[in-house]
Amino acid sequence: MVIYWLMLLLPAGLSLFKLRATRETQLVAWGVTWLALTLLIGYRYKVGGDWGNYLFHLDVMHRLTLWEAVQRFDPAHGAFNWISDYLGWGIYGVNLAYGAIFSLGLIAFCRRQPRPLLALAVAMPYVVLVVAMGYSRQGVAVGLSFFALLALGERNTVKFVLFVALAAAFHRTAVVLIPIAILASTQRRVWTAAWVGATGVLMYFLYLQDSTDTLVESYLEAEYASQGAVIRVAMNAVPAALFLLYRERFRLDRSEQALWTWLAVIALAFVPTLIVSPSSTAVDRMALYFTPVQVFVFSRIPDALWTGRRRPAARALVAGYYGLVLFVWLNFAAHAQYWLPYQFYPLVSSGPEGW
Repeated sequence: MVIYWLMLLLPAGLSLFKLRATRETQLVAWGVTWLALTLLIGYRYKVGGDWGNYLFHLDVMHRLTLWEAVQRFDPAHGAFNWISDYLGWGIYGVNLAYGAIFSLGLIAFCRRQPRPLLALAVAMPYVVLVVAMGYSRQGVAVGLSFFALLALGERNTVKFVLFVALAAAFHRTAVVLIPIAILASTQRRVWTAAWVGATGVLMYFLYLQDSTDTLVESYLEAEYASQGAVIRVAMNAVPAALFLLYRERFRLDRSEQALWTWLAVIALAFVPTLIVSPSSTAVDRMALYFTPVQVFVFSRIPDALWTGRRRPAARALVAGYYGLVLFVWLNFAAHAQYWLPYQFYPLVSSGPEGW
């Protein structure tokens, strides 16, 4: 449990001070941060609710060719598992690669915020600890979605679509982000709608057509329920509502404002969707791709809503809120037991499961 608190308190505590550093020093510091996150995610041992499922995926690779692995699972996930199994790297080879990709996307996104350390602290309790350390495939997809959103904020729709397509290769549900490019478009909307829509249809046939029945059966007909889905959807809805109320104070250019307005609207729309949906799990998993709203809004809101000497107190308030989130999750979440205690592979006493 101590390691989880350190992962939050280090960036949260540093975010309260005015740190001056050269560009080279900053690059080194962020490089160390990336390496630390990669290792903590990659070398975790029996951490995460889906640990057993991912070991099963790896075990199946013994009986499959590379092409069969790509066809049986999400393409990139099948390929990474097959290669790791072939090279004898086991589950740690997969998790290290996934942790590296996720952490790179998260850090790139955080560094583009006015308060990058506060953004990193906001991401820790849920985006890093729960998603990246629990839902490995969707963790990679969320990491790539950070790159996609940065690209769309810069009006680079082609780059956005490419990152979403890559994210969907790890977890096909990432295609839910494709309509954002059309909704947030501020220039050449008809042309953007035409080619992005066509790309979305192509991605449906590539990623979803053969698995639609399985997804419907798994999430909807079985009425799967995610304990805590209401809380997680609400965690997106709160910053979304704050952004929509005060978006003019965020001082964004037209393109970025359109992007984050639509992301906030959709994040709020998950609230009534959760009420009427037969499967809270389906809504919960789709809402994962909108968790960047938390990082974006809460890292900027101290500067957007407060001035002068009140800003440090506002940053402390945000850090305290996410400290409370971590405390509640570690002590009261139904599945927190699968994250406790945190174990780092080289330091565990039992055998190298999945090696």
